[in-house]
Amino acid sequence: MTWRIGLVGLALIAMRATSVCGQHPLPNTTKTPLVSSGIEREYLLHVPPTLPRDRPVPLVLAFHGGNSNGAQTEILTGFSLVADHKQFLVVYPEAIEKNWNDGRRQQQFPAQRFNINDVQFADDIITAVSKEHMVDAQRIYVTGISNGAMLTHLVAMHLSEKIAAGAAVAGGFAEPAVGQFAPKQPVSMLIIHGTADPQVPYKGGGVDEGKRGRIIGAERVAKLWVDGNGCQTPAETGELPDLAPFDQCRVHWQNWPHGRNGTDVTLYTIEGGGHTWPGSLQFLPKFIIGPVCRDFHATAVIWDFFEKHPKR
Repeated sequence: MTWRIGLVGLALIAMRATSVCGQHPLPNTTKTPLVSSGIEREYLLHVPPTLPRDRPVPLVLAFHGGNSNGAQTEILTGFSLVADHKQFLVVYPEAIEKNWNDGRRQQQFPAQRFNINDVQFADDIITAVSKEHMVDAQRIYVTGISNGAMLTHLVAMHLSEKIAAGAAVAGGFAEPAVGQFAPKQPVSMLIIHGTADPQVPYKGGGVDEGKRGRIIGAERVAKLWVDGNGCQTPAETGELPDLAPFDQCRVHWQNWPHGRNGTDVTLYTIEGGGHTWPGSLQFLPKFIIGPVCRDFHATAVIWDFFEKHPKR
């Protein structure tokens, strides 16, 4: 099981992130308007300055968490820095009132109260970006954290004919949407979740102590994708080296290989991990979101997973 990724400059992500305000896009990232389902929306698009123009390139959609935005997610994940090195496009979509319609059906969020079609928004972004750039249709990926991770599952499910792989960090699958799980094509899925997440419980149940709806937990979500993809069971298992004992986290992984069309499902269980993006910023105090795992960088692992799983 691959866990260490040799990306040039990846170790600088957290250091560079601390010196850049998360409210504004990085260089070569532009705000782009888009009308989707009759509503004026927008997204940030990062185009590496040396992006090839003579061949198709991958596209990654990175969904922010609730009460966050695209610029903050660009900083938190460092995906634009990796894109510059690995030559792919990254989109950071913006939610309605900073919250996605992820299927929880919570009336306090306008996107969910008015049933905003964020899956269609993702589809429209893919179409729009593909008109302006040479996007590789076999390498379109989705990822996100928290509320954005929940949307990642829905987009991968509903747009399974377009999405090659997804990666969900610190977010389950909305309980009311479980009965809809029926992707037309297999999609490789990476799930990263901490057992000490105080916001979105690893084992499922009430989000923020039930104040924000209910989700099913990481292991049950993995089983949905394993069964949907027809992956091999039982899982391969292992543990990452404890590179940062001070973070009080240990990482166990399970991988279900050999699904249809070469798909895999992988679950990273972070014992003691919080509601965070592993390897990145402690964006809120530990007593609110728990600790950041320092044994790996989620962005590196996610990109490695994406690179290995084109659409087949």
